[in-house]
Amino acid sequence: MADAHVKHHDYHMVDPSPWPILGTVAVFIFALGGIHYMHGGAAWWILPGFLFTLYVMAMWWVDVRNEANAGYHTRVVQLTHRYGMMLFIASEVMFFVAWFWAYFDVALFPSDPHQVARTAFTGGHWPPQNVATFDPWHLPLLNTLILLTSGTTVTWAHHAIVHGDRDGAKQALWITCGLGVLFSMLQAYEYSHAQFSFGGSIYGATFFMATGFHGFHVIVGTIMLAVCLLRLYKGDFTPKQHFGFEAAAWYWHFVDVVWLFLFAAIYVWGYGGPVAGGH
Repeated sequence: MADAHVKHHDYHMVDPSPWPILGTVAVFIFALGGIHYMHGGAAWWILPGFLFTLYVMAMWWVDVRNEANAGYHTRVVQLTHRYGMMLFIASEVMFFVAWFWAYFDVALFPSDPHQVARTAFTGGHWPPQNVATFDPWHLPLLNTLILLTSGTTVTWAHHAIVHGDRDGAKQALWITCGLGVLFSMLQAYEYSHAQFSFGGSIYGATFFMATGFHGFHVIVGTIMLAVCLLRLYKGDFTPKQHFGFEAAAWYWHFVDVVWLFLFAAIYVWGYGGPVAGGH
């Protein structure tokens, strides 16, 4: 009878957990608050569902961390985690494809007769007439260098973890998190000096949707790396088991690559001078 309870496989049979059902309830409350707000309700209606969702996410990830520390994440389990993270990043790629599609559709065809009132908005040019775009070789270039540097420091952290250099990994992650915060601060400063608005033109809508969602991803990635830094201080990561950090590093590299496309397409290719004159 004792042999019946012996595990003869490399998979982890997860214990019963309250987080899936609680997560469903949290997201439902979040959605109700958002719907109420969009129909004229107070903004604070969003807060309960938002905080509840964050709580469920945090506690669920704590359980996953405890499972990893207990040795339940075998090589087979880690492989499934890798596939899951790859699919998640692939879904994020398609998310940004939508914004690039919208941007290039109007940028390449600013006077498309099949799109009602497009010419009236753009003046038949891209960027639209009378839109003062950002000079890509000032703050956008600085932010590009910051993100590229953070990509090298997160790789340094990974190399240090693999070779058991915990102090080096901490130092590299501190620098990476600091660069992520600096990027977000500079982007907020840039937004505060924009001479166009979200609702003022097609350019403003596509610019803020694409770069704004990227900025949100930078904030999420910075939080993920900060959690990894905390786990480093707790002694969670080892040279052989540190997929939690690897997943965060993959996400950060994805954020870097998306920014390079944004910088090239929106800031450089879409630059029209102090006042847009069109391509």
